[in-house]
Amino acid sequence: MPQAVGVIQTVGFPPVLAAADAMVKAGAVTLVYYGLAERAEFLVAVRGHVSEVTRAVEAGVKAGEETPGGIVVSHYIVPNPPENVESVLPIHFTEEVEDFRFSL
Repeated sequence: MPQAVGVIQTVGFPPVLAAADAMVKAGAVTLVYYGLAERAEFLVAVRGHVSEVTRAVEAGVKAGEETPGGIVVSHYIVPNPPENVESVLPIHFTEEVEDFRFSL
């Protein structure tokens, strides 16, 4: 069953760390990607059911913005990414995250 993907992009490391922490605590999601975007911007991506990803992204945005000096540049949710998107973007479940994969 396809799962949604939610992404948050922040300026600096502390807000993305706070966002990632809040996301995995707020919803039944699996963190599938974390990385450096550009210009000291970081991003974090989670996968799960649409309702869980929505709840997680909301919590992540709030946590990122509440971090001292935290700036959330953008955030978005893709409810059902097609396989060709998964094949070119780092949003698939890898062996590294498989042990932590949350399934309902």
